[in-house]
Amino acid sequence: MKSVLHPLRGAIAAFCASSALIAAPAAFAADYPARSVSLIVGYPAGGSLDLTARLLGEELGKRLGQTVVVENVGGAGGTIGAQRVARAAPDGYTIFLGSTNEMVIARMINTAVKYDSAKDFTALGIVASQPMLLAASKNSGVKTAADYLQKLRGAEPGTFNYGSSGVGTTLHLAGEMINQATSTRAEHVPYRGVSPLVTDLMSGQLDYGMLVLSSGLPQVRSGNIVALGLTENKRSPAAPEIAPLAATPGFESVDINLWFALYGPAGLPEPVAAKLRAVLDETLKSEAFRAKMQEAGGEVAKPGIDPVAYQAEETKKYGALVKAAKIEAQ
Repeated sequence: MKSVLHPLRGAIAAFCASSALIAAPAAFAADYPARSVSLIVGYPAGGSLDLTARLLGEELGKRLGQTVVVENVGGAGGTIGAQRVARAAPDGYTIFLGSTNEMVIARMINTAVKYDSAKDFTALGIVASQPMLLAASKNSGVKTAADYLQKLRGAEPGTFNYGSSGVGTTLHLAGEMINQATSTRAEHVPYRGVSPLVTDLMSGQLDYGMLVLSSGLPQVRSGNIVALGLTENKRSPAAPEIAPLAATPGFESVDINLWFALYGPAGLPEPVAAKLRAVLDETLKSEAFRAKMQEAGGEVAKPGIDPVAYQAEETKKYGALVKAAKIEAQ
């Protein structure tokens, strides 16, 4: 009798165990989140990504019914924060607001970056974007994109320069896209942050600068620097008075922005990922969130964009720019 019942008991036990495993994700999702969620940002407080994270965290928290705590884990161009999330437990309690810099460009130019953003994260959705701004010093005598083009085309290579917040950043590559589109050569000058760059623009120590719109707009509106145009081929709701560079002959192919997207670690249970995608989708449809983002210089993404396909296309675009600019991995 034992020889018959023992296998039967084993089969029943196996069935119960498998049923529990099937039921676990659904139960976990129903309880998620049972405590606060950490939203990691790979940069110090005060920048455009940090501000977006704080606005997003507040909205996600309302919809999740738990506090979403923004944690600034700065260093190495955002990659330290990204690495922390890549190594986090895939339970939905550690999520990441990543940008073009650390999720697309970083691995192309920095051999120390070991994570693969396509494999080590669960993409949850595109959140928002900002155009970049080509700005000029008032001392340059340049007031429009056409003036810029005329001046650079009549100069020897190396005569003029543009600043960005660092080698291999989205701002640097936007400047290289402008060089390629216009067949001009403004030399890149990397800065350690936006503040010293703006200071040199205002004093005339720097001819031109690439800035994220939210960083440059206050100085443009106060008359301290001159806006030549936006890098995205459309006007921004945050600054409708500034035309896109692409509207000026010679700049037609310039179309690039800085985007922000929400991620979890790889292996995030699908019910949890689905819940986070749902609350993100609700947030993107919120007029209040849209208005706050516009005030901060950003534009909310349209709901329903496939973040995996979007990132793959961006990777191709930036890979081509890195190669053309001859930026070598360090």
